Amino acid sequence: MNAAGSIRDTIWAIPLSDFTVDEELRRAAGDAVASGWWSMGPNVAAFEEAFAEFTGARNAVALASGTAALHLGLAACGCGPGDEVVLPSLNFVAAANMIRQTGATPVFCDIAGRRDLNLDPDDLETALTPRTKAIVVLHYGGFPCDIGRVKALADDRGIALVEDAAHAPGASVDGSSCGSIGRIGCFSFFANKNLPLGEGGMLVTGDDDVADLVRSLRSHGMTTLTWDRHRGHAHSYDVVAPGLNYRLDEIRAAIGLVQLERLEERNKARRRLYRRYAQLLDGSDGIAVPFATESPGTCSACHLAVAVLPEGVDRASVRAALGREGIQTSVHYPPIHRFSAYAGIGPARPLPLTESVADGLLTLPLYPTLGEDQVECVAEAVRAAVAAS
Repeated sequence: MNAAGSIRDTIWAIPLSDFTVDEELRRAAGDAVASGWWSMGPNVAAFEEAFAEFTGARNAVALASGTAALHLGLAACGCGPGDEVVLPSLNFVAAANMIRQTGATPVFCDIAGRRDLNLDPDDLETALTPRTKAIVVLHYGGFPCDIGRVKALADDRGIALVEDAAHAPGASVDGSSCGSIGRIGCFSFFANKNLPLGEGGMLVTGDDDVADLVRSLRSHGMTTLTWDRHRGHAHSYDVVAPGLNYRLDEIRAAIGLVQLERLEERNKARRRLYRRYAQLLDGSDGIAVPFATESPGTCSACHLAVAVLPEGVDRASVRAALGREGIQTSVHYPPIHRFSAYAGIGPARPLPLTESVADGLLTLPLYPTLGEDQVECVAEAVRAAVAAS
């Protein structure tokens, strides 16, 4: 049974993303509901422990969203007014929004190129200044960036490295999990992610002080939790910082424990399907499939299947043609520096490679239960639409 059932099916023959709800997931959620304890409690603690083990991180802190993880991670790095944080403009706007929420200024850097949509370490280096407090790297689409070079730059200058690993649970570089390499890693469990809960996030870190601060900030800066007081382990609390309500609940944590067990196998399916897209589309009629060749030592999570259309092809026409075939598409992402809210924010820097691909990015359906015949159908439709454009 598909998550959205017959309503979804009447809209898209091949949706952009999908997941299946089975008896194990229904039972996990139902047991959490039946327990009578719905706010943060034992399921959240178990999910944190399992996720820390999965990533190899010393600490994992469950949060309400990936955005919350970015916000508290940047705050824990001490980002504030007068500081700059460098990040790729080709990213979801949440990263830049959370930089501004801390009072710091986002500084945008360019991507590596048409076939590597991750940030360019050379351009990143030129964007660093004495005011740079942190670097936020995105593992775009679940494909690891050149994290070794970025980490060397950060370590050499004493700059905090925050990994936006929203796309990358299960991805790794030389055996190290994405998200566990920098000072802080931030994951998202939004409904379309590799580990979907509907909403939710996780912050991982090897820094115990950061973990303790984030645990406090996610729950109003209180020194004890409602669950502690319910069990009689505490009877009062102090508030040591002006925190927020960024807690994850028991029901989603219970679902997360099930989804985590399935993640590795589902990522394998994503990799197989992505390779098929690359075989069918990369180099065909001027179309490029970024990350068609995996870098040595990397294991990708393959969250997104993105094609870069040839220059001059009208993306809207291609998307409309695919839509008429019942194929859902999207764009990941409109560059942040183009948004009205970011006009005049931070130093004006040329981003020629980001600009060169921005209007040609096209996200295609990708999810573990997608059939290879459906991939072939999508690829054929893309080629036909490009030829007709």
